[in-house]
Amino acid sequence: MDRTLLRNFSIIAHIDHGKSTLADRILEVTGAVDIRHKGDQLLDDMDLEKERGITIKASMVRLNYFSKKFNKEYILNLIDTPGHVDFTYEVSKSLAACEGAVLVVDAGQGIEAQTVGNYYLALENNLHVIPVINKVDLVSADVARVKSQVETVLGFKEEELILASAKEGRGVVEILDRIVETIPAPGGQPLGPLKALIFDCRFDAFKGVVVFVKVIDGEITSKTQLKMFHSGKIYKIEELGVFKDLKYCPVDTLICGEVGYFTANMRDPREVVIGDTITDPKNPCSQALPGYRKIKPLVFCGIYPVNPADFPELRDAMDKLKLSDASFVFEPENSQSFGTGFRCGFLGLLHMEIVQERLEREYNLNLILTVPNVVYRIKTKQGELVEVDTPAKLCPSQDVEEALEPYANLLMIVPVDSIEAVCDFTKSRRGVFVSNEYLGEDRVKVIFQVPLSEIIVDFYDRMKSITRGYGSMDYEVKEYLPTKLVKLDILLNSQVCDAFSSLMFKDKAMSRAHLLVSKLKELIPRQLFEVSIQAAVGSQILASEKVRPVGKHATSKCSGGDITRKRKLWETQKKGKKRLKQFGKVEIPQEAFLEVLKI
Repeated sequence: MDRTLLRNFSIIAHIDHGKSTLADRILEVTGAVDIRHKGDQLLDDMDLEKERGITIKASMVRLNYFSKKFNKEYILNLIDTPGHVDFTYEVSKSLAACEGAVLVVDAGQGIEAQTVGNYYLALENNLHVIPVINKVDLVSADVARVKSQVETVLGFKEEELILASAKEGRGVVEILDRIVETIPAPGGQPLGPLKALIFDCRFDAFKGVVVFVKVIDGEITSKTQLKMFHSGKIYKIEELGVFKDLKYCPVDTLICGEVGYFTANMRDPREVVIGDTITDPKNPCSQALPGYRKIKPLVFCGIYPVNPADFPELRDAMDKLKLSDASFVFEPENSQSFGTGFRCGFLGLLHMEIVQERLEREYNLNLILTVPNVVYRIKTKQGELVEVDTPAKLCPSQDVEEALEPYANLLMIVPVDSIEAVCDFTKSRRGVFVSNEYLGEDRVKVIFQVPLSEIIVDFYDRMKSITRGYGSMDYEVKEYLPTKLVKLDILLNSQVCDAFSSLMFKDKAMSRAHLLVSKLKELIPRQLFEVSIQAAVGSQILASEKVRPVGKHATSKCSGGDITRKRKLWETQKKGKKRLKQFGKVEIPQEAFLEVLKI
C-alpha cells in the first residue's frame, strides 16, 4: 500500500453540533454503508448512545474514498469522538492516533465552550484542523455571524471555512477532498523497529480483549510476536485486522502509519494499559512512546451491588468496562451499610450516570450509588498532606490544621441578555469573576473561578435553564484553595448511615441538612417502630424528623372487662416497640439513594 494515500483524522465538536450525522454521510458517500440500509448514529453502537442522542465512546472505521478531484483512491481512518466535557479524555486519546481533525461548528448555535476546548486539544497534538460550519440548511442558521466568530475566536481565514449540511449531505465531498488535500500522510520509519501505540480497547465475548493500535514505526504482520512495554509480557497474535464497513476485517499486515486492531487470546482486561507501547521482542525499539498523561478523576462515589453475592460479577464487569473507558478508576472498599463494593472515580456527573447505566444494562447488575464527592486535601497538625475522597477518610476536627478544596477555571459562552442572571447564579455558587469577552453582538465568553464541588452536580442543568438552552460550559481544575470543610452525617435511630454522609462547605451544611432530612422522611417507609432521622456535624444536630410507626390495635379483641387488662396489653406493646427500635433494622428503599443524589 502507498503510505502517501493514507489519512488518519477525527471529527471533533461541541455536543449536538452534528459530528455523528456527518460521520454517517461520510460512510454513505464512501460506500461503507449501503444507501438502502442507512440509519442514524451508525458509529454509535451502544443503545445508550442512541437513546440519549450523544456519543459516549470514540468509534473508528476504515474507508476507501476515490477522489474525482485528484483522480486517486485514498484510505481514510475516521474516528468519531464525543462532545460532552465529561468525555474529553476519549477525544484526547483519539487525537493521538490522527494527523488531522475536522472541527464542526453549528450554524445556529455558533462557537460553544467545547468547540474551543477541542480545538486547543487538536493544536496541542500538532494536528491540521479543517473548520466546517454545519447545519446551514436550518431556518435558525446565521452563517455570517458564525463565520465571523470562527475567524475572530479561532483565527481561521474565510476561504478555509467549508459550509455543509450533514443532514442533507451538502458539502461532504468538499470535506473529503479537503481532508486528502491538506491533512498530511502519517510519518514514521517504515524500516525501523516496531513501535505502536495502544489508543483504545474493547472486550468481545468471542475474541477476548480487542486492542486498537496505531503503528508509529515499522510494521506488524500476523506472524509477529508483540511485547508490551508496560508489563513486559509477550503475546502471539491470533488475529490482525482493520475495522472496515462497520465490521472486523482480518489483514496480513499493518504498515507504518496504519490504524488497526489485534487479538492475542487475552481474557484478563487488566493485562492491557491504554497508552502503552507495543514492540517486537526480537528487534525492540529503544524507548517507549510518551503515552497519555494520567487523568485524575474529579468526582468520587461508592458503587455497591444490592445483592452482596453479586460482588464477583461487579468486579469482572468493572474490569471489562475499564477497557473501553480508561478514565474510569475504582478500588475496593467496605461500607457499614452495604458491605463490600468499590470506590469509583469519574470525570463528571454525566460520566458517573453513564457508567452506572452501562454496568446495569450490559452486565445485568442491580447497583446502589453513594453521594458523590470531590477530592479534598487536609493539612494535619503533624504536617502531613492527606487526600480525602470519601467522608470516612476525614480526620477528626482537632487534628486538622487546614482544609483545601479544588477550584476550577469555568469557561461559559452565553447569550448577552442572560449574562447578568448567569453571573448572579455563579456567584451564589461561590464563584469569583475573572474576565469576559464579547464574541460578536449576541454572545459573550465569561470566565469564573469556582469550587469544583459547586459545579459537578446540577450546575450545567441550571445554567442551561437560565440561558434557555443556549449556554455552554467547559471547566479545568487549576488549584487547591483553603476552605471551611465539614462532614455531614445522617443518623437513623442514632446509627450513622455512611451511604448518606457527605463533605461540604460549612456555610451550606444547615440548608443541606434540612433538605436531606425532609426528603428522607418522605422516602423511608413506615416501620413497626418509630424512625428518628437526624443530620449532624460532629456532635451537633442540625436537623431532625421522625417517621411515625405503623399503628396496631393491640386491644381490638378486648370487647369489655376491666381497664387494667387493656393497660397490660398496651404496656407489653410499648416494651416490644422499644425493643424493636433498639434492635430493628431500618429498611431504606433503593429509590431513596437515587433521589438523594439529585438533591
